[in-house]
Amino acid sequence: MQKNTLPDASLDLSVVVPCYNEASTLSAMLPRLMAACKNAAEEYEIILVNDGSVDASWALIDGFAKNFPRVVGVNLARRYGQQIALSAGLSLCRGKRILIIDADLQDPPELLPEMMRLMDRGADVIYGQRKRRTGENFFKRMTAACFYRLIRLAGETPLPVDTGDFRLINRRVLELLQQMPERQRYLRGMIAWMGLNQEPLLYERQQRFAGKSGYSLKWMLRFAMDAFTGFSVFPLRLSLWLGFVCGLLALGLLGYVLFAWISGDAVPGWTSLSCIMLFFFGLQFFCIGIIGEYVGRIYTESKQRPLFIIERISKNGARA
Repeated sequence: MQKNTLPDASLDLSVVVPCYNEASTLSAMLPRLMAACKNAAEEYEIILVNDGSVDASWALIDGFAKNFPRVVGVNLARRYGQQIALSAGLSLCRGKRILIIDADLQDPPELLPEMMRLMDRGADVIYGQRKRRTGENFFKRMTAACFYRLIRLAGETPLPVDTGDFRLINRRVLELLQQMPERQRYLRGMIAWMGLNQEPLLYERQQRFAGKSGYSLKWMLRFAMDAFTGFSVFPLRLSLWLGFVCGLLALGLLGYVLFAWISGDAVPGWTSLSCIMLFFFGLQFFCIGIIGEYVGRIYTESKQRPLFIIERISKNGARA
């Protein structure tokens, strides 16, 4: 389950890789990642977190952990989502620096040595910033571009656009993350909120190596909602302004009705009345729904349940 303290930093580098149904990519990803780590650090570990996969991902991860001393396998009790899986892996890190990367090879692990060199200059965070996305359809590119720019416009925290979780952080940033207890996690926003010295590394995002993304439309919408409610009160302010505008419209409509009644031109009609009622009632339910999202998150935070439960840890053939 979630830990409040981190293991002592005894290695140069830790790599955290969340995995959901990545059996088709793990065998190709691990050799490339290990080669990149060898070029970047003397002592390192690779933490593969199985986030409730229903394919052979855990069997492969467990086998890697038995055969490669630097690989640690973490099997979560169920699927929690990528952000919680990352948090589980980060809670076990022993490295002075930590690389966060997905298993699908869209973010090239070969960029790690360059990220390490940039961090040597004094940066606390080196985040990958996509200058091009290959292998993705128009809908995916359009929604991603709109999402990053909208949350940057609406949020109080300046979030860099076109960035994912692919980044290298130092131990200080990891310790600060460990002090953030929120359940609805948006890690790239949480890291950006810290400030500190954060530098971009521009790169071209590659086509997915194999398989399909674990982010369905449902999970994408849930992720976007967590990002907005975690880093912006703009939806609440929007409901306030919508209420104000509708109040003005209602006053204008009242003036029109009074004028028509005085002039004797009032014509009774159920259609216009029904449309007006549906509009205002719909708007009320919309605003109540926004407030409900925030209240629901307050309720979730108040329960103080663990972020995750680790079912098994596999390393060097030993299991905990």
